[in-house]
Amino acid sequence: MKDLNRREFLSLMAGGSVAAGLSMAGCESGFAGGGAAAKKPPNIVFLLTDDQRWDTMGCTGNPIIQTPNMDAMAKGGVRFTNAFVTTSICASSRASIFSGQWTSRHGVTDFRTHFSSEALAQTYPMQLRSAGYRTGFIGKYGVGAKKTLPVDQYDYWKGFPGQGRYENKDADGNYKHLTQIMGEQAIEFLQGCSKDQPFCLSVSFKAPHVQDSDPRQFIYDRAYKDLYKDTVIPVPEKASRHYFEALPEFLRTSEARRRWDIRFSTPEKFQESVKGYYRLIFGVDVVIGKIREQLKQLDFDDNTVLMLIGDNGFYLGEYGLAGKWFPHEESIRVPLVVFDPRAGNKLRGRTLDQVALNVDIAPTILELAGIKPPEQMQGRSLVPLLKGKKPKWRTEFFYEHSFEHKTIAKTIALRTQDYKYARYVDYDYEELYDLKLDPAESINLAKDEKYKKTLESLRKRCNDLAQRAKGT
Repeated sequence: MKDLNRREFLSLMAGGSVAAGLSMAGCESGFAGGGAAAKKPPNIVFLLTDDQRWDTMGCTGNPIIQTPNMDAMAKGGVRFTNAFVTTSICASSRASIFSGQWTSRHGVTDFRTHFSSEALAQTYPMQLRSAGYRTGFIGKYGVGAKKTLPVDQYDYWKGFPGQGRYENKDADGNYKHLTQIMGEQAIEFLQGCSKDQPFCLSVSFKAPHVQDSDPRQFIYDRAYKDLYKDTVIPVPEKASRHYFEALPEFLRTSEARRRWDIRFSTPEKFQESVKGYYRLIFGVDVVIGKIREQLKQLDFDDNTVLMLIGDNGFYLGEYGLAGKWFPHEESIRVPLVVFDPRAGNKLRGRTLDQVALNVDIAPTILELAGIKPPEQMQGRSLVPLLKGKKPKWRTEFFYEHSFEHKTIAKTIALRTQDYKYARYVDYDYEELYDLKLDPAESINLAKDEKYKKTLESLRKRCNDLAQRAKGT
């Protein structure tokens, strides 16, 4: 297909001759069989939550959390049951989402490093904008410091570097929660959009991330203080003492253990923290509902794709830990839901078990828009899966975590359908779990002679993929 620059695209749109230019974007990557919606590129609303683990939606089987709008997206769309991040920490994961690259290639391993101008141009928002999309960014950008934010590279910018404050005041001095403010900003962006130009809005929530350095940690909207008030959250089986004691000493004295002490070390702390975490997710869910209602009111709903993913998983006391970073499922597995209103009934309400990764988001968004992803992107577009096709798909993936911290061990890992191999590179300590026999990842088989050949094979494969992630 022909790639149009921004001026050519807008000229086509203004002249009403969409079919002569990017009409194939809707026809090739969309799911509709015909009609006006299939003749123009879709609008895209990308929703990113912070530290939301995969099982914190009603549609995933969680019997307590209330997420009616996320559930509705899944019911009318596609939910990936095996979605993961390739690095479980905010900055690196967000850079992977923007760029479609593993951390080893994009190089964002801390909270100071930012995209070069050349690298930024290859991210999905910049690719969309150069093709004629109206772009907006709201919330936690997470890549680089305040002075390096790409404020002037978006048509609408309401981003902040990383922290952000949950508790704010409006012009009259009244309390207002950050998630509510971001919802209002999303509405403002949508109201500034036109039928004559496709748009992409990226809403990057801070929730349900804790408020670092605040002893309350999970600072939810006061309006939801009674939600789950009379509910007792079950303590996960993997929070049992013997799971913690089975960990190597460097994990038992890690930053994840220090944060466990703050959040989960007593029954009272556990209940307060998990309920706060759930309330923050509920606040996001409310905003999603408002965005969808606004799309309907503005008559954008029949041609706007919504995508929801988390940037990391999150320990809720499992293994006696808090936070993320390490390769356990709780840390690396995230929710992923795609709702496309153009899809036929047979393509709705599906759950897919193929492995989807955060690096797949950028190429997926670009293909939905009819734009060829840059060669630098390492992820795969999920569009064929969304369309009901069955291409040969990955059955394994490489995980890495190279953030410099005295008590957060660097790791590389390989997750296959049957096994998980992990190496804590600072300590030359290996783990091997049989995910079929031991999905709880409780029995380390790395020193079991019966698994020696399996260990050697997975170690080699992990090392090979580590080189590939670097682009070598």
